[in-house]
Amino acid sequence: MTAPTTFNATDWLLHRHVRDGDGDRTAVVCGGRSVTYEELSDETRRVAAGFRALGARPEERVMLCMADGVELLTGILGAMHMGAVPVPVSTMVTGTELASVLIDSRARILCVSTEFADAARVALAVATEVTQVVVDDPAGDSDLTGVSWSALRTAGERGEAYPTWADSPAFWLYTSGTTGKPKGAMHRHGSVRDVAELYGQGVLGVSPGDRTLSVPKLFFAYGLGNSAFFPLSAGATAVLERARPTPAGIAERVRETAPTLFFGVPTFYSALLNSDIPDDTFSSVRQGISAGEPLPPVLYHRFRERFGVEILDGLGSTEALHIFLSNRPGAVHPGSSGTPVDGYRVEIRGEQGVPITGTGEPGDLYLSGPSVASGYWCRTETTRAVFQGEWLRTGDTYVRNEDGTYTCLGRSNDMLKAGGIWVSPAEVEERLLEHPDVAEAAVVAGRDRDGLDKPVACVVPVSGHSVDADALVTWCRAGLAAYKRPRAVVGMEELPKTATGKIRRNVLRALVADELVTPVPPAETVLAPLAPQDHVGGRA
Repeated sequence: MTAPTTFNATDWLLHRHVRDGDGDRTAVVCGGRSVTYEELSDETRRVAAGFRALGARPEERVMLCMADGVELLTGILGAMHMGAVPVPVSTMVTGTELASVLIDSRARILCVSTEFADAARVALAVATEVTQVVVDDPAGDSDLTGVSWSALRTAGERGEAYPTWADSPAFWLYTSGTTGKPKGAMHRHGSVRDVAELYGQGVLGVSPGDRTLSVPKLFFAYGLGNSAFFPLSAGATAVLERARPTPAGIAERVRETAPTLFFGVPTFYSALLNSDIPDDTFSSVRQGISAGEPLPPVLYHRFRERFGVEILDGLGSTEALHIFLSNRPGAVHPGSSGTPVDGYRVEIRGEQGVPITGTGEPGDLYLSGPSVASGYWCRTETTRAVFQGEWLRTGDTYVRNEDGTYTCLGRSNDMLKAGGIWVSPAEVEERLLEHPDVAEAAVVAGRDRDGLDKPVACVVPVSGHSVDADALVTWCRAGLAAYKRPRAVVGMEELPKTATGKIRRNVLRALVADELVTPVPPAETVLAPLAPQDHVGGRA
């Protein structure tokens, strides 16, 4: 049997540019620091050697809870270079949440930035399989015990890229997308090339002259493509921002670095529009891109009118690695996700799983394409339900329009997004129910003034207790990542249920539809009565 051809994503993204004589091109700009392709290639080899010196082996996981910067980028690339599997995770997780994914992944090495040392300490007290901690400590003041990043990059002897194959495991990304608990979506080395060529070059036309700036960070599938795969594959420049994004901060970075491609999510585009940044802020940007959740048409039109930038809305997922449905430059259909990216196929299927061939009829969206993950780590039942042969069940409800574009109608289950990040209602409800004042809780999506979905908690208090909205939001923030917190709390006498006791979430969504548009001040929170037919045992 003929052995498969070797392919290492880091070699393809990075080292080949040096071999081709383009090593002096700028690869990364971050915090006033510019790094050429030759320097980034050398730094990546140093980090790879450091991981080997710490005992990392091919196909073992290396977890990274780090701020965007050269260190995180070379950590991801260095692990893939040596054949290990980097697992970048959200920097918004609590210590308990970090411990959960550490234990699940069986990672023995954790790389962490100073800003997240507190969460790391909590996690390490529980995740006892971790044997090495690498601390990115640019300020030099972290008291987290571990190997410093400078020591890591000088710990071993540099070598060539490990001879992985296109189908070898390259990296994992944890997601709660189709079910509530985080799962590791396993991606291949070949998928890096797939998304870079099919979307990065096929849709965006990324070229060596481009500079990319992404609001979503490297630990997102979306941000990983925007700030690593797309610019590096084309010999372009990635602009990385370590700090938490704010309109003022991003505007300053745009003025300093003059990006040509700007990636955001609808919530941040809304924040930019509601800020006082100058109208010419994005004059260098040739194309805006949005994903993570549907972009309301009003935001598209307002952003183009004020800043002069066209935004391409698209649909991607962690399981698909990046965007597979997209609008095209100069041919945007506001309110739609566009059409399939070349190389991908989509189907809308009805209740019996039969493809819907006409237009205007909603159904479940299925995807077939080369960058779909291999499956979920140690989640056999869920993997079989989501990855069905060549098809991925996305969990989204879509409709095909007469012009051939596709429009999102929401989730096929109860999952929702806040700022483009999946939120499991069950997880937030579980936290709410731990509060001594809460007897029942249900979390649904409510629309804010810009038409964006945010979590709204519907709460039934314990008999004799009352609902303190501020206290419950604070309670959720203390036990969950901040983005999962409810944006409003509605006290209710009881939750609407079917005759069999299931919560009627559609009724709740209707009841709280205007809660984020005309919110009741917390001090005036009252119990919201239900219509008679919405009580337990009422009509379905």
